[in-house]
Amino acid sequence: MKTPTVNPAIRNIAIIAHVDHGKTTLVDQLFRQSGTFRENQDVAERVMDRMDLEKERGITIAAKNCAIRWRNVKINIIDTPGHSDFGGEVERALSMVDGAILLVDASEGPLPQTRFVLKKALESRLPIIVVVNKIDRGDARPQAVLNEVYDLFIDLDADEAQLEFPVFYAIGRQGIAQKTLEEKGTDLKVLFDAIVDHLPGPAYDADAPFQMLVSDLDYSDYLGRLAVGKVHHGRAKSGDALVCVGESGNPVPLKVTKLQVYNGVNLADSDTAEPGDIIILSGVTDVKIGDTIATRESPAALKRLTVDEPTVAMNFYRNSSPFAGQEGKFVQPGKIKERLEREALGNVAIRVEESPDKESFTVKGRGEFQMAIIIETMRREGFEFGVGRPRVILKTIDGKKKEPIEHLFIDCEETYTGIVTEKLSKRKCRMTNMVNHGSGRVRLEFSAPSRALIGYRDEFLTDTKGTGLMNSYLAGYEDFRGEIPSRSNGSLVADRQGDAVAYGIFHLEPRGRIFVVPGDSVYEGMIVGEHNREIDLDVNITKEKKLSNMRAAGKDDNITLTPVQPMTLEACLNFLRDDELLEVTPKHLRLRKFVLDQNARRIAEKRSQKADD
Repeated sequence: MKTPTVNPAIRNIAIIAHVDHGKTTLVDQLFRQSGTFRENQDVAERVMDRMDLEKERGITIAAKNCAIRWRNVKINIIDTPGHSDFGGEVERALSMVDGAILLVDASEGPLPQTRFVLKKALESRLPIIVVVNKIDRGDARPQAVLNEVYDLFIDLDADEAQLEFPVFYAIGRQGIAQKTLEEKGTDLKVLFDAIVDHLPGPAYDADAPFQMLVSDLDYSDYLGRLAVGKVHHGRAKSGDALVCVGESGNPVPLKVTKLQVYNGVNLADSDTAEPGDIIILSGVTDVKIGDTIATRESPAALKRLTVDEPTVAMNFYRNSSPFAGQEGKFVQPGKIKERLEREALGNVAIRVEESPDKESFTVKGRGEFQMAIIIETMRREGFEFGVGRPRVILKTIDGKKKEPIEHLFIDCEETYTGIVTEKLSKRKCRMTNMVNHGSGRVRLEFSAPSRALIGYRDEFLTDTKGTGLMNSYLAGYEDFRGEIPSRSNGSLVADRQGDAVAYGIFHLEPRGRIFVVPGDSVYEGMIVGEHNREIDLDVNITKEKKLSNMRAAGKDDNITLTPVQPMTLEACLNFLRDDELLEVTPKHLRLRKFVLDQNARRIAEKRSQKADD
């Protein structure tokens, strides 16, 4: 077998970690200390968080590329998401790298998303550097955390070579890394050196023609669609006549109009593409993630990217409420379809299916959080639409109904263990482990159906007074565990169109929790609150006080309303029942019944009851 050639001038690495373990902050410091930025250059914090939602939520949603230089070696860095809902981003990012840095919090240790991302890296046979971050925390326990990391590697079937990983201790926000806990580091030099010395350069066949695997897509107003990927073999120049080999295997001719590489967080023009480098090609009109770009003489395809199956689905509808078209720029089903297909083009974990009537679309993905990010992004772009309740995707294997099962981790105060265990057991969850460190907090592990966790997060935060931590990853498919009780309370539904009035709200407060405030516009079929009882209740929230000249103004009771906590997008999705929708516009989130007319709803309910009988 021919020995591959290694390009010593390049390192392609991914930085993987659980959410909020300091990954993006560490990348900031790598930029600063590598000389990428001038000393007096004004640079924003978390420079790799480019999306507004990433900056607001403090998480990485999309994998992003950048490049720095150290000891005349170009280091291409890919900042990967730490949430399993964005697993598709992780998988395509790992297809471009030859090694990884695993970042673990010195107090929290390896958490579920750490396990999820590390499992992908080990399956790709990537060498790992472990960095125990935030050793300056008051509750840091770096030695115990390192032991947990070793246990995790062994649990994930790492081989002997993968277990011989170098370890560094860091304070990411200060830009400090050190080989031992005793020494006091002053910079990240030891980490830079380890990247160059321990992680391999990209291997390639020196005699093979040009081949590049498309791992990401971008778009430029000036250059059109951009194909991003790693050069596996050979070289290419700007202007070369190449072909794109898609899923069908048929080569489609294309001409590269511009060739670019990463330089810091920006792009720089390049005349040639080196083997192993990560490049950006312009002039590729019809390309998808997983395609191979090759020479016309040798149009051979590389192995396509494979991602885990989607586990959650949601229906997207045209906005059919009386207020449709008042706030959004894009309301037509065709525009919604085009936007969802564009999302699926750049996100390998998303699939879009159109209904036969072309009025609704089923979007399948990894989790409800991923769906919420898509919805929030679209509403900020000016879209109006309706979405149904998230639901899990069931499978039939050997004639048996199977459902996705999550490995759920709960970290909460000891006093809340009872209520958490009780709620989860009702949702068909089974406890598999319980660890009490004697610090007042307990770590619980459950085998939980994915559908059991839809809508539970808000309830969990309420039960633990906001102090609990909940994380999970997909463990596989098991036999269907039976029906799970859904939201027990009914909805308060407006019976007419108008504006909510303080008098009407005040007299409805004993009936349940109200979602609207005086002055909010409502329409028939819109959900204005949660009923105290199980049944839905049609109410008149626009009811005004009848005035009479027999009543003195000073004698009236002063109306004081209970403050209304605005419903977040996730809270609205969690609230939905099967017969309800969420109306999404750039300015408002409105819960509503699928059938707005109350008489039509009653007729439908009677028909449903007869069918059940």
